[in-house]
Amino acid sequence: MVLTELHEIDRLLTEAEQDLENLDARRAELLLRIKELKQARNSMSASFKYVGTPVLETTITNQSSEEAKINLFRSLFRGREDVYPKRFESLKTGKIGYQPVCRNEWVSGICEKPRVRCEDCLHRQFLQVTDDVNRNHLLGMDPQDRSGWMMCKHSATHAKNLECP
Repeated sequence: MVLTELHEIDRLLTEAEQDLENLDARRAELLLRIKELKQARNSMSASFKYVGTPVLETTITNQSSEEAKINLFRSLFRGREDVYPKRFESLKTGKIGYQPVCRNEWVSGICEKPRVRCEDCLHRQFLQVTDDVNRNHLLGMDPQDRSGWMMCKHSATHAKNLECP
């Protein structure tokens, strides 16, 4: 009887050791996969750079071309190209914030604001950053309301290198 129990313990011990070896092999596979995914993420993050026409002028002034000004702006302020924010102020609470610009916002029959919050909307369609968006920003125009003008305000570096048109 003792011999049978000893044999069973040896079998279970061998089985547990094999399971541990399998786990070690799986852990090594996962560590390699994590390393590859991090490298892929880092290389993709680097590809979010603006690939417009390079600015050839060393100093951008009020007399510089519009394209040169926009290229400088896009080279200084990089970010996501697939969406951009707009400022809002709540009339009820006075809360100020930013939200992605949506093509369908307040469009009758599509947008269900204020009943449906933007984050829950099935019709969200964010607008991409374009040279026109940056041009309007540099001119101080709100792209949603071309009659409204905003103050042209930028960082010290930006203001030093780019005069507002």
